[in-house]
Order: sequence, then structure tokens, then C-alpha cells
Amino acid sequence: MLDRARTDKLPPGILLADSAYGASAEFRLAVHRLGLQYSVGVNCRTSVYEIGTAINPGGQAIELRDLAAKLEAKGKFERCAWRLNTRGEEMTARFAMRRVTPVAEQGRDLPDRQPLWLLVEWRDGDQEPANYFFSSLPEDTSLIELVRITMQRWRTERVYQDLKGELGIDHYEGRRFPGWHHHVSVALCCFAFVVAERHRIFPLPTRRRGPAGADGVTSRAPLLRFVHHRAPRRRSRHRAVAQPLPELHQIQ
Repeated sequence: MLDRARTDKLPPGILLADSAYGASAEFRLAVHRLGLQYSVGVNCRTSVYEIGTAINPGGQAIELRDLAAKLEAKGKFERCAWRLNTRGEEMTARFAMRRVTPVAEQGRDLPDRQPLWLLVEWRDGDQEPANYFFSSLPEDTSLIELVRITMQRWRTERVYQDLKGELGIDHYEGRRFPGWHHHVSVALCCFAFVVAERHRIFPLPTRRRGPAGADGVTSRAPLLRFVHHRAPRRRSRHRAVAQPLPELHQIQ
């Protein structure tokens, strides 16, 4: 479980995770107690109470997959785009959001019985929704904001693929945690250095609109603000001949 002593230096932000973490009510509670908001995946068999209909334990609960079918029948799904793919095309799917309260887990009370956003993703051609998410973002959050924030988890997947393919994070074969921790730490430090060098030589624009660009939500934040890297004293002599690397946000 998350340890407050080890996370005091975390800046306020939004935690994104898949259902392996999000399905745990205790995990969600720990994140909430750290002062962080979250948008995490959950299982389709999770039961909730719909706010506005039945929010009491004695009311009628509904599984997420059944709630998604109910929202589809009422025409609550809307098409949203969250980023561009490598061909410059918008990546889209149909999404619906609903204010819910999770049902207590079997045999014990649920520790995070506060209202949450349920976000449902339904991809084109699928017979049922692909993903379900619980989010603790504010009640006035719009659908497009919730979608673009939640779908940023692809960045983590992209980084993990780069770490495995380029820096060997999956090559560790030890049996003890200290050795694994050292291996992962070295790989992450190397990756941070590579990213800092790439953005030093090929800096990204400081501002960029998202795919829609209507609500002012950007698809990424300037990375240079978060990378602590000392600039070189002299201009790199290879700048004019080196080919720019593909931008990370454009790789699927």
C-alpha cells in the first residue's frame, strides 16, 4: 500500500492506473488520503449505485456493464477525440460518464464511499465497452476533459515499451528486491537522461492545442518545465545535420 512517508514530496496531481490497481478500493482510498485525484480502470463486474436514483446501501445496485447498456439505450454516449496518431488522424471512441457511488465489497465496508465519476469507453466495432474507469475529478468536470485526462495513460505504456526495447528494463533475472530496485533505478535514470538530451537538442513547442482545440485543453505539457537539465554552454555542432527523433506523443 502507498506509504505517506515516501510520498510527501509528490506534487498534487492526478494518478492514472489500470484495473489491476483501480479495482482495489483500498488503493483508491490511499491515493485519496495522499491528496491526489485519480482516474483508474475498474472491472466491468463492479457494482455501483447511480447518484440521482439510489445512493443508499438498501437501494438497487447495478453492475457497470449493465449500466453501460442502460446509458447506450438512452443515447448517452458521445464521440470524443483525445490525441493524434502517427498519421496525424484523430483517435476517437464513444464515451459516456455517470456520477456513481461504489457498492461495498463482499464481507467488508468500502473505504471510499464518496461520489465518483464513471467513464465508459466504447470502441468502434466492439459489441460491448472496452474499458471502465472511476475518477475522483471534480463534479463540474466535462466529458472531454475527463476523456483526455484518463486516456493519457498511453504515455506510461509508451515509456514502458521504450524502456524494454532500448534500455533493457526487462533483462533483470535476479531473485531479490534490492537488486531489482537497483536495476530499475538505473534504467529510469538512463531514460530520463535520454529524454532530456533529446529535448535539449530538439525542443518541443511550448504550447500546442489538442485534437479539437476548442476547450483549451492541451494534449501535452511542456516537458522542459519538468526536466532538470543544465543547458550546454555552446550550441551543439550536430544540430544542423542530426535528424529529429519522432515525438513521443505521436507514437502508438
